[in-house]
Amino acid sequence: MADYQLIPSKTALVNVDMQNAFVEGTPLSAPGGVALLEPVNRLAAACRAAGIKVIHTLHVTRADGTNLGTMGELIEPVRAGYIKEGSETAKLHPGVHVEKSDILLYKPRYGSFTGTDLDLVLRGNGIDTIIVTGICTNICCETTAREAAMRDYHVFFTSDGTETFPLGDLTVEQIKKATITTLGLAFAKIVSVNGLIDLIRRNSNRKVAAA
Repeated sequence: MADYQLIPSKTALVNVDMQNAFVEGTPLSAPGGVALLEPVNRLAAACRAAGIKVIHTLHVTRADGTNLGTMGELIEPVRAGYIKEGSETAKLHPGVHVEKSDILLYKPRYGSFTGTDLDLVLRGNGIDTIIVTGICTNICCETTAREAAMRDYHVFFTSDGTETFPLGDLTVEQIKKATITTLGLAFAKIVSVNGLIDLIRRNSNRKVAAA
């Protein structure tokens, strides 16, 4: 397993797609979406306290559908407009705590780097490490983690800070286990939300003590 260092000043939290459509009430929603709000908000608060930049991504497609591409062909609810620009379901869920210092990043594809300026934002702020939380574990969260790793970012993927929905005969837990196992092998360091909060606080205190 990777032994990445977490330096608060060089780290960002990328909280993926905690939008109405994915949290509750639509065919795209994760069954555990509402329950995920508490640990994600708690981790985000710890990040802000340590000076870690918090970035919330929103998966939003053009209102006229011109950038749906094959994604729209494959997933009917996407084609139906649940994440269409201007729709209520595409908005960030009101249960997500957002502060003035946070960044909202709109993305047209599953990965947070594709078609966005995320790489510029991170590198421009001296960030070489990201923490991934959000929805869905095996789609947008996993794609974001893989994209980051392929750009040589250090990735911390939360073992209990993402959610997804069941697929076919696979349960949510089976999907999450397979995703996390693969990511932990080749793309990221897997840590629990509480484990990350403890690590952030320890490293933040160490920085203060050193000063």
